[in-house]
Amino acid sequence: MKLLIEYALAMGRPRRVAAGGIVYHVLNRANRRARMFHKPGDYDAFLRIINEGLERIPCRMLGLCIMPNHWHLVLWPHHDGDLSRLAGWITNTHVKRHRAHYHDKVGGHLYQGRFKSFPIQEDGHLLTVLRYVEANPLRCGLSERAGQWPWSSCFLRNCRSQAPLPLSPWPVPCPADWDRVVETRWADEELKTMRASVDRGSPYGDEAWTRQTAAALGLQATLAKPGRPKTNRR
Repeated sequence: MKLLIEYALAMGRPRRVAAGGIVYHVLNRANRRARMFHKPGDYDAFLRIINEGLERIPCRMLGLCIMPNHWHLVLWPHHDGDLSRLAGWITNTHVKRHRAHYHDKVGGHLYQGRFKSFPIQEDGHLLTVLRYVEANPLRCGLSERAGQWPWSSCFLRNCRSQAPLPLSPWPVPCPADWDRVVETRWADEELKTMRASVDRGSPYGDEAWTRQTAAALGLQATLAKPGRPKTNRR
């Protein structure tokens, strides 16, 4: 990761946002936050789509969580452009199959727009993102334990039978008590920082890494505070 950023800065131009060799948090939401997974079969079908996508465009899947009106993936692509190709194929294929299954009875756009993604520093910040992703069912009251939601990597990782899609080893050590870590209550400031990164699509890491990565990948605009820029009054 460090070498990729140093190379981009040395070349004097930003790399593509979807650069290979970097871990990303990828997510998308239903249009108007409406429900798009209506029954267990819908969730299972989406897992199959993800698996098909991984077979077409190999990519390391570190974590995921499929919720009633949105989904999260934590991906570690091998090559430049793999992330966009994979996430785009998953989204487009899901729209086509969803419409075919429901015969357009749901109506309107399925997604609110293009998927969002932001790079993650490969240290404790990555563990925080994975914890955030896998704790979604807990925060929304869909399950009482981290490993009870069937459409989460926290559940799939502990499957005794063959999981419906492969999960890759993390680039950082996984705590032995990971399920307990996922269930730990979030500090307000920690959750606020995590959500700010999600909302803006900005790199998630320490201050120095975040600024360096934003400069290398052309993401400086995501670090700007929301609101209109200040102007000098005379």
